[in-house]
Amino acid sequence: MPRPRCEQISPEIPFYHIVTRCVRRTFLCGEDHTTGKSYEHRRQWVEDQIRLLSSIFAIDVATYAVMSNHCHIVVKLDPSQTETWSDDEVIQRWGALYKGPPVMKKYLSGEALDALEQVQLDKRVDIYRERLGELSWFMKCLNEPIARQANKEDGCTGHFWEARFKSQALGSDAALLACMAYVDLNPVRAAIAPTPEECEHTGLRERIEPRFDLEKALRERFDAGVEVAGMLSCLQLPAPVKPLLPFRDATAVAAAAALAGIPCSFEEYLALVDHTGRIINPKKRGAIAQNAAPILQRLGLANAQWLEQATRFEALYRRKGRAHLNAKTDRAEIRSGGDSGEGSRGRGAPRGPG
Repeated sequence: MPRPRCEQISPEIPFYHIVTRCVRRTFLCGEDHTTGKSYEHRRQWVEDQIRLLSSIFAIDVATYAVMSNHCHIVVKLDPSQTETWSDDEVIQRWGALYKGPPVMKKYLSGEALDALEQVQLDKRVDIYRERLGELSWFMKCLNEPIARQANKEDGCTGHFWEARFKSQALGSDAALLACMAYVDLNPVRAAIAPTPEECEHTGLRERIEPRFDLEKALRERFDAGVEVAGMLSCLQLPAPVKPLLPFRDATAVAAAAALAGIPCSFEEYLALVDHTGRIINPKKRGAIAQNAAPILQRLGLANAQWLEQATRFEALYRRKGRAHLNAKTDRAEIRSGGDSGEGSRGRGAPRGPG
């Protein structure tokens, strides 16, 4: 019998490998070889939902691979992030996932709360703050809406995912890097793509060629029309777009590197993936061709050019996040008649009388 999730997640180990599979391992996110029907578009659903949820939760994504019948995600848990969020920010983040109780709706509408309602809201905020740092809630908000949307598309009911999800602790730097390489090479091993940079719907492909479109992802989630918690059925993200977990800069000191995230430079990681992908696994169908050029050569980038592009990757998402939040603020000011003193409340502002 599997252990409870609380016994599998340790506060001393931040990194975890997550696997979730479609029921009976059927190709419900790929091409059904029996009927010839393609469900490839659902892989984009999953990828978009991973990126959106990462920006709301105190969870960083190191890499991922959305396959035809299962999904791998390597995450870093950092629940301490939630302690830096104001109560307003917690409410905004949770409100993007769930409608919330009447007292939260009343607060968000700008109505004054009485003393009892204020106590109720404070208790709910404490609960939401904890949940926004938990892996189980992250996966619930990933799997449940995707299942409902797929069932609605197919006109059926029942399970879409085989089980909740499986988690594996990554207790060392070596385990983390080995797992990330394994995940990014999944399409190569399955003979879906000849090289990792050609693999669709993976974290490595997103780092090499950033294609995540925030506005499009939010619009597609909104237009899906599935009334379900965790669907992100709104057109604004209540936080900046979070990039994938950064790699350590080659010039970073040890202390700063430990805080940065992944314990190597991006260039080193690419070399690791390229080398690992050439090793033939007799249990798998695919591998990188032995005569293939090194990955940086294949990408047409010299070392200096690559480091510059990797830097721009992080800046890209910061700019997207700022632009999105600025547009959100402008729309709010227009709705309130341009007077920021009425009809709106800033982060950390009092939530009612007293």
